Formats: sequence, structure tokens, C-alpha cells
Amino acid sequence: MGRLGVDTGVVDDAGGTQVEHGGPPDFIGRGSAYRNRFLSCWGASRLETHVAGILGLLFFVVFLLWFIMSAPIGTRTVRRTVRTSADPTRVWNALYPFGTDYDWDQGVTQVIETGPESGREVTTYLGRDGLPVEKDFVVSDLEPGERFTMRYTNDTALAQSFWDHYVMTVRLEETPDGSTHAEITETDRYHGAAFLLFRFFALRRSAGKLKRWAETGVYKPGGLFERPATQFAMAGVSALILWPLFGLDLKGAVLATTLTIVVGMHEIGHMVAFKMMGHKTARVIFLPLLGGIAIGGRPYDRHFEVGFAALMGAGFSAFPVAALTWLAFTLHMRPIATGALAVLLMIMSLFNLGNLMPVWKFDGGQVLRQIFRTTWGMAGAAFATLMIMAAAGVAAGLPLGVLVICGAVIAMLSVMTSRSGVAPKTALTPMTEKERIALGMAFIAVLAVHAIALSWSIRRLFYS
Repeated sequence: MGRLGVDTGVVDDAGGTQVEHGGPPDFIGRGSAYRNRFLSCWGASRLETHVAGILGLLFFVVFLLWFIMSAPIGTRTVRRTVRTSADPTRVWNALYPFGTDYDWDQGVTQVIETGPESGREVTTYLGRDGLPVEKDFVVSDLEPGERFTMRYTNDTALAQSFWDHYVMTVRLEETPDGSTHAEITETDRYHGAAFLLFRFFALRRSAGKLKRWAETGVYKPGGLFERPATQFAMAGVSALILWPLFGLDLKGAVLATTLTIVVGMHEIGHMVAFKMMGHKTARVIFLPLLGGIAIGGRPYDRHFEVGFAALMGAGFSAFPVAALTWLAFTLHMRPIATGALAVLLMIMSLFNLGNLMPVWKFDGGQVLRQIFRTTWGMAGAAFATLMIMAAAGVAAGLPLGVLVICGAVIAMLSVMTSRSGVAPKTALTPMTEKERIALGMAFIAVLAVHAIALSWSIRRLFYS
């Protein structure tokens, strides 16, 4: 899933004259006046003046991510009411698992009765083995035509712990005018608000489609949200939300748009990885302010697939970042062009380095968890990654105190979000030694590319 993060980088390329008071080297010879004009236009000054704001933003982002991914929300119920002119029997047959129209939404191909109040539904969703996912269920509190409660007892794709607290209840009532009033509730225990929101909107859309099908007999798969035009609109909304954070002027608009494009490029990298790993479908969903999510067409099958897909977000962006960094080191550009390039590289590398942080649910944490399968191995790799990032921050000129606080916050976030993922039914296929070495070397290379780019851009914008 593209997530927000803050991190630091490496290296400085010297050259040109020295600024007054023994400061670090200038952009290009006598370009100081042009550079200062550029930086004043973009509101940049020495980084120390922004430390409080950076730390405040970091703590806000950490709290927001914890609330979204891991906060103990507890047991919650989402509820939706369907009022339709259709006959109650027609609605009942669509909602009851043994009803004649239970396949109305094309999500189930067959329901097999395994007992008086239990059965198995064969879905149209494919598992990691390429076969349809099957789910066993039990029905209770049954009053034919009026109500029932359903729980899942087995799933061929997910561990049973995913369904342990899930309960769906359906109640139907015929109104005096002959129409139908159906109430659908889903109760579950949640860690993080993200899945609760997903359930709310999924039930809302399903209820709307049920009403349309019951009255017209027509079911339209997908929806407005999946359309490319909608996702472009969501990206636009994301840029508009970010705009005030950068300042409500042309500078802020350019920065917000640039960050939104960087998020999109990052998620496209994940989507390309899914395709390379054999997924028949893959798509990107923009989440305003939070970034985006790339979704594959089936569950993961191999540990290498998980690590490769996670790394390809920052890895895909590493190619243009490396090319732009090479241009920055080799070409003598006008100071204002150099400043613009530094801003672009800082946004690209900062976002991608943030995603490479060794936090449990971030891309970096996902990669390291696949390479190192033991607790101590993962802890050592995470510590080494943080040390590399801290060294990069020192090379970039960031205050040591800020780096220590950032490291502590990252470690805290990793602990708060750990062990809260969805477990598969069976263990994934282990990586070979060659895959482990290749993924590890690729992680180091991608980390280095973004770190060097961020260091150069920070040096140019704040310390030259």
C-alpha cells in the first residue's frame, strides 16, 4: 500500500566559491544571488528554522498511521438499510446463502449444503493456487423469510483468525404498501480504522447494487470508484488537500501536484511488480492525503513476491531519481534550474525513503521481513537500516537531535503496528538463497539512490 513518511539522505558535491561567514560552497560560482532569489520564492531557509514544524508533522503522521493501521478500534457494527419495491421473497433469496438468487452479485458460483444449517460457498475470487476461494459457514437464529445470522468457520485463503469475530445479520420486513425493508449488519473486531471504513463503503455499495438488481434484474459489476477517471479525480482531490499544507499560492500548488505525481509513480511501481509476478489484474487507488494503494489480482504466493512487490514502489522511482541525480552532479545548470531540480529530488527521495523505513507495515519493513525470517534477524536488519538512514542524515547536515528523535519515533511506530496483518491460510513459499541475496542487494541499491539524492537536495536548498 504508498504511505507517508519522513526520512533523510547522503553526500555533498563541492565546487564553486564559499559563501560569507565560512559557510558551505555555493551552487555555481557567482550564482548566489539567483539561488537566494529562488529559495526566497519557495520559502526555503536554513533547515534548523523548520525543525519544530518537521517534528510536529512527524508526530502527527505517526499518530495518523497508527490510528489507520493498528489502533484498537474494538468491536464495531456497520449497518445498511435497503428499501426496495421488489417482492420480499426475491430479496430473501438474494441474501440467504441457500436462496435461489444468492449468486446475484456474481461473487459466488455455487453453494454446497454440508448440514442442516451449514454450507460451503465457492466464490469467483481466485486464491494463491489459482483455484476459487471457498468459505464454510453456519447459519443461526433462522426465521425463514424474516431473519438469519451467518458466521464463517473456514476459509481456504485466509487464516480463521480473520473471521473469528465476524457476524453478519439480515432482517427483512414487508411494509404495508408491499415493498421490502431489509437491514444488513456486519459486526467485527477491528485494529485500525482503515478496514472499518472499507467495510462501511463496501456494504454501502453492495446495498445499492442489491436494490437495483431486485427492481430491474440487472447487476453491473464494478462501480464509479474503480473507473480511471475517478482515480484521476481522486488524485486531483489529493493535490487540493495538500495545497494548503504547502501554502495557498503558485509555489504550494506546484509542490502539492509534484507530490501527488510522485505518489502515483510509486504506486505504479507496485502495480508493475504485480504484473511481473503473474497477477492477471492490478489497480491503484488514490487515498487523498494518505497516498495510494496498489492492489493485486490474487493473494501473495511466495515470500519473494511480497518483498519484490513492496520494493518496486521505491525501486521504480529510483530510476528517474538516479538519472536526475547524475544530471545534478555532472551538468553545470543555471542556479534557478539547479534549485528547481533540488526541490523535485527532495520530494521524490523523501517520499520513497519514508516508505523504505523499517516499519512493520511500510514497504521497507515488508522487504526486510521477507529476507530475514527470524525476530533477531529482522531486528538487526531494521537497526542497520536506521543507522544507514541516520548516517545519511548526518551527511546531509541534519541536526543529530532531530535524527535521534526521528529514529525513536520510527521504532515506536514499528512496535505499534507490528503483528496486526492478515495471515494466510498456509505458509507462503520460502525464498531461495539466490532470491534472498538479490532482494537484499536491490534493497541496498534503492536505499542508496534515494539517500544520495535527498542529501544532495537538502545541501543545495538549505546549506549552500
